[in-house]
Amino acid sequence: MINAIFLFICMVFVTFIVVIFTLLSGEIYYIGLIVVVACILYLLFVFLMSHFFKTKKRKRVFISISIIAIIIASIQPIYRAYDSSKIIGNMEVDIYQYIPFSENGRIATLEEESSFKVTDDLPKIDGATALYPLYSAFVQATFPKKDYDPYFSEVMVNQTPNAYEKLFNGEVDMIFVAAPSDSQKKVAKNKGLELEMTPIGREAFVFFVNQKNQINGLSIDQIKDIYSGKVKNWEDVGGKNDSIRAFQRPEDSGSQSALQRLMGDKAIMEAPTENVASGMGDIIEEVANYRNYDNAIGYTFRFYVKEMVKNDQIKLLEIDGIAPTKETIQNGTYPLSTEFYIVTAGTDNPNVEPFIEWILSSQGQEILEKTGFVPVR
Repeated sequence: MINAIFLFICMVFVTFIVVIFTLLSGEIYYIGLIVVVACILYLLFVFLMSHFFKTKKRKRVFISISIIAIIIASIQPIYRAYDSSKIIGNMEVDIYQYIPFSENGRIATLEEESSFKVTDDLPKIDGATALYPLYSAFVQATFPKKDYDPYFSEVMVNQTPNAYEKLFNGEVDMIFVAAPSDSQKKVAKNKGLELEMTPIGREAFVFFVNQKNQINGLSIDQIKDIYSGKVKNWEDVGGKNDSIRAFQRPEDSGSQSALQRLMGDKAIMEAPTENVASGMGDIIEEVANYRNYDNAIGYTFRFYVKEMVKNDQIKLLEIDGIAPTKETIQNGTYPLSTEFYIVTAGTDNPNVEPFIEWILSSQGQEILEKTGFVPVR
């Protein structure tokens, strides 16, 4: 009996440690299964020690109950695994293949030597994931050759919200991003910063659905109705009778700011969320990543989804009858064309202005076009 009690204490301790690590990793869906398995193992040991399994009937009952308990506890983890298999997000992009001077790099290059070179006082750069292949190519053409880790160097890619935060805190000199959100403008104003936005190229803000969705296009008004919550079924916009799962992006991300500008005064409905564990083990809610269900809709920028993610299970929608292509962005017929920028906030780095001027030159715009974007000029 003493051995059983000691084992029970050990199993409780081990289960507690496993649960804590599970919480910290964010995989809270497995806690129930962990606890159930631990209880079954403990009961199995106790029953063996007490010679409970004297008859085959008792063994069958114990095994049956254990199997049922494990099946029930596995439902949520299995669903979670299926759910996660539908995610299309940053995890599908290998940032390291776009590092400057990488031997296996996939960034655009000039055929001739760059007319502008930086030898010292390297500008510190950050920006959006979708623009990293572009400004990485700019860096390779003009910066000295060395290792530029995407998270710990002069050339980083920490996504739009973090890039703006680093700019506001004076940690970087320039960022490559979409236009700031209202809240980001407010932060800059409160810090006494004047944002200088230099448009360097054009891009398309796009909406996408599962490849199996029979909808091939929507109007801007239909998009607004969907994201305001007015339209909740695909049947109302020409599709099949199925509810619409309209995913969103985190606040202050480039694409979320683009949606807010598109919606104007129309309020955006609450975004789908999921429970995750923070670093301290607290359960919090975050905007759910896009999951490619048959009835889902999401949005991003054309280059990211077409050139970086390259997922053939989704399709870009026509907007007001116009497909988002480089040609329709260039001629202005695609209605959700938008500019992207280099944003500065009063840097004293002497190489920033010459660098921006070079990016706007024929060589810089050549790299931009070779990367897959539409030149601003």
